[in-house]
Amino acid sequence: MEANKENLYAYNTNLQPYASSFRRQMTKAEACLWKYVVKARKLRGYQFRRQRPVLQYIADFMCMELMLIIEVDGITHDWEETHKRDRKREQELGAAGFTVLRFTDEDILKDINAVLGYLEDWIDKRSFK
Repeated sequence: MEANKENLYAYNTNLQPYASSFRRQMTKAEACLWKYVVKARKLRGYQFRRQRPVLQYIADFMCMELMLIIEVDGITHDWEETHKRDRKREQELGAAGFTVLRFTDEDILKDINAVLGYLEDWIDKRSFK
């Protein structure tokens, strides 16, 4: 399925209650990225949604206009299995037209300015506006 304006960018209403719960329970890294980088059109004027149900997933942050999903990866004990699931998720979201960018909790908490710079460069190179 290609995500577009007509299908609300592959919005999945069945996952909405889970997304609402996740919004109330964001990790420290997610909360920092939201507050200091993407909330209120801080990132080059683009609107991001947090914990957005898309396809059969809940994206940490999504910008419809950019067709961009930002994922925040926490510490995991089963790295190999998590990495396999993440690759499958990225393939499916990519097939729907999204670009998925990933950052670790550590990236965000230790150098949020580098994360901001990376995102600004990514947007600037695509000259969306």
